Amino acid sequence: MIRDCAFLNRLEGKVALITGGAKGIGEVTARVFHQHGAKVVIADIEDDLGHLVCKDFGKNAASYVHCDVSKEVDVKNAVDATVAKFGKLDIMFNNAGIVDPWKSNITNNDEADFEKVLGVNVKGVFLGTKHAARVMVPVKRGSIINNGSISSVIGGIASHAYVASKHAVLGLTKNAAAELGQYGIRVNCISSFVLASSLTTNFISKDDNEIESWARRLANLKGVVLTAEDLALAALYLGSDESGYVSGHNFVLDGGFSIVNPSFGLFKQNP
Repeated sequence: MIRDCAFLNRLEGKVALITGGAKGIGEVTARVFHQHGAKVVIADIEDDLGHLVCKDFGKNAASYVHCDVSKEVDVKNAVDATVAKFGKLDIMFNNAGIVDPWKSNITNNDEADFEKVLGVNVKGVFLGTKHAARVMVPVKRGSIINNGSISSVIGGIASHAYVASKHAVLGLTKNAAAELGQYGIRVNCISSFVLASSLTTNFISKDDNEIESWARRLANLKGVVLTAEDLALAALYLGSDESGYVSGHNFVLDGGFSIVNPSFGLFKQNP
């Protein structure tokens, strides 16, 4: 259930392409974008799930395209299919991402796992940005949104490959924003705290309830739990005209987690 928003149709008339949109954060974002009037194209490797999501929206409001973001031909095709179907591309959400098996000792990390993570998390964002820019530059407008992570600004809470990839995504965001601003194209990143998703389940081998409980204990901001919808609403803002002068920004959605060093215990409350 997507929560009701005070102002609907914030994306009326816009066309969005979402990688990794068949489930998790991507699916929730697709539903939020659809609720706000956008035409949505879901790009994923989960074909059955992607078609099911689009079926909920209707064929005139959504489309699915198979896309492995680590392959340039697939990303180019996804962008071209979006423009062919709906006539343009206003929002590119580079959301697809993976994580490698957790191995705390770097000497036990596999080179193949490291390369696979960077191939999706970094190369996928690069290719998505490249081909979105290809169709946005001629019309001199567009919003490119990259899914980062709290691991884009701090270390020590995920694998070496994942943390390296998300730092790279933030750097790529800033560099693309620096170049594409001259064409009126905005490029931003969303870096969220831990939330229950298929990715975190695969990484730490816990179910959604265990992940939420674990996140509550770690979180700085108490009394609320970060959800995929919170991230989708951040993407909604960055995709809408409300953020018309926001570019090169890392939207850190972490409840203050990254600004606090809990080692001092300075603000720790007595039980």
